[in-house]
Amino acid sequence: MSNADVRDGDVLAARAPAEFRRGLRDAFPVMLGFVPFALVLGSQAVQKGFSAVEVPLMTGLNFGGGSEFAALALWTSPPYVALIVAVTFLVNSRHLLMGAALSPFLRHMPRRKALALLFLMCDESWAMGLADARKRGAFSVGYYLGVALCLYLFWIIGTTVGALVGPVLGDIERYGFDMAFPAVFLVMLAGMWKGPAAARPWLVSLVVAGAAYALVDGAWYVPAGAISGVAAAWVLARP
Repeated sequence: MSNADVRDGDVLAARAPAEFRRGLRDAFPVMLGFVPFALVLGSQAVQKGFSAVEVPLMTGLNFGGGSEFAALALWTSPPYVALIVAVTFLVNSRHLLMGAALSPFLRHMPRRKALALLFLMCDESWAMGLADARKRGAFSVGYYLGVALCLYLFWIIGTTVGALVGPVLGDIERYGFDMAFPAVFLVMLAGMWKGPAAARPWLVSLVVAGAAYALVDGAWYVPAGAISGVAAAWVLARP
């Protein structure tokens, strides 16, 4: 990162409150999109035996919607902890690539600060933070926190509400709330579209996950899609 980039970052840091509000404003539509599948996740967790206290602990410590849904799909009594941990790692392994994409903008930061920012990273905050950094030529910590922190807190609150109201409403998937999860990701992926070549790992992951879902019992389609997608991104990456 050049000295000019660092100076631009210092200017953005000086405008942190305004940048935070800008991030909050941009995150608001995504926060609304979180509502349906946060309720679904909280409701499903209660059906699996989680309490209304354990649900926010799970969603707060493992801030990754896909891996949380995968863990619930594999949850049994007693749970196979090693399997759930392995699948969670595989599903969240995409964060390795996401963090690598952000690393050029974080190199000038102290490691503790950078790791704290990455803890709050989810697919939506990563995409919005990276797009903003590329557009402005510098990474705005205030903007990123406005997006990431608000999405993090809203996700915990939403899943907790789902755990509380789920037993009252019954199976809330019958209202179509579960469709919000793929809808948000499709919109996010559309905004990141860079052409067919860059989308090849997505296609590989989709085909492998679909085949595993059709041919193998259980939730093995989740790690199958995750592993194949990461492997395809590695193999097909340009030098």
